[in-house]
Amino acid sequence: MENIDNINRGSKPFVLKSEKTYSADVETYIPQGVCSTMINFAVEDDKLVFVEFTGGCPGNLKAISSLITDMPVQDIVGKLKGITCGKKSTSCADQLCKALDGYLK
Repeated sequence: MENIDNINRGSKPFVLKSEKTYSADVETYIPQGVCSTMINFAVEDDKLVFVEFTGGCPGNLKAISSLITDMPVQDIVGKLKGITCGKKSTSCADQLCKALDGYLK
């Protein structure tokens, strides 16, 4: 994984989270091979209750975040795992799935 000190600090985070309050700890994942430089997320009762991408495509990541917030983690992974972006072998959505897979293990 990339050292967190090497992250582009000028990127603005795109935040969309559930209106509900949650007690889960926020996890941080450093994605590889995509424009996004960091993904913060929280899972509570096997549902994604918070997700924040730093960098990447703002509109797409806001849309993805809106669609998957409060969804069961297994459903998210089932729908988004393996999606690619252009000629890249992965995407921000696929990287989130890698983060969620790691969290589940």
